[in-house]
Amino acid sequence: MNRVSFLIIMVLLPLTASAQEFGKYAGEFMSIGVGGRALGLGSAYTALAGDVTAGYWNPAGLARIDYPQIALSHDERFGTLVNYDYGAVAVPYGANTVDPATGATIYNASSFAVSVMRLGVDGIHKADSNVWNGDAAVLPKYDLITFFNAADWVVYGTYARQHSEELYFGFNVKFIHRSIGDDHGNGIGFDAGVQYLATDRLTLGATLQDAVTTLVAWSTGTNELISPTLKLGAAYRLELLGGRLTPAVGADVRFENRRFSSAMNVGPVSFDPYGGVEFDYKDLFALRAGYNEVGTMTIGAGIHLRKLDIDYSFAKFDAADQLGNTHRISLRLTLEEDRYRRGAE
Repeated sequence: MNRVSFLIIMVLLPLTASAQEFGKYAGEFMSIGVGGRALGLGSAYTALAGDVTAGYWNPAGLARIDYPQIALSHDERFGTLVNYDYGAVAVPYGANTVDPATGATIYNASSFAVSVMRLGVDGIHKADSNVWNGDAAVLPKYDLITFFNAADWVVYGTYARQHSEELYFGFNVKFIHRSIGDDHGNGIGFDAGVQYLATDRLTLGATLQDAVTTLVAWSTGTNELISPTLKLGAAYRLELLGGRLTPAVGADVRFENRRFSSAMNVGPVSFDPYGGVEFDYKDLFALRAGYNEVGTMTIGAGIHLRKLDIDYSFAKFDAADQLGNTHRISLRLTLEEDRYRRGAE
């Protein structure tokens, strides 16, 4: 697939889907993922998410942060054709307390976050019949060529809370805006997630994205329906060579009858497994490798500074290099000071 073919698909797919009121693949622009750490692990982050990016991967994990965090990333996909940007801010609120009468823990730890994603193709040439003067054999009138953008925006609002020593839960409300030239569509969706600390080493997680099916209504009068996706995950931590080794696995379960574009399916239900492993040496640096849901090997690395984490991930899309490679660098700033710590006055 060359860049021209990809551009045609990128521009026409939302219009085709909405014209048929058909939901398959309608939410693909929200499935790319965020954060160099998670993508270096092959997107196996549903159980591991415990930072600001949990607002995307599993809202429940957001309750595990103890300090405010900010995350930023930018990458260019398929050469420089597609721009993908992400930013998020998360703030902890409340703290667990102990009932002086009974000695029981009262769980009040919660968190809030706002995340923004934009996926766009900018500066697309638009040439109508006036440009060609009705004759394709005649050179076009370049001064009449105009430009337009195709962009998808998603804004997440996240709330998470600790329910017990082992259980966390969280919710997203997300606002979607899609545009292609003068046409646009808007929608509201909801996600829900849980994380369960089964043991000191084993964590389980689940996220239901677009839980009640998300409707995107277009200005053309037609609609897109984004079907729910269930993300399941597990992660296990163990000490090794002075560091921490963490294998993680997961799977996306969809209900869109993806018989030919998934790893396996049972009737209309499809399954796409993925996994990764991380070795973090004394909280100084980390090395990662994974295999994501689209069958691509990933690698990554991270550096831990006092308040800043810098994470890198790499994915190669095809052997012929027609679509280029994807490099992702993300930054995560933690305001790790006593005055910002959860529960501080």
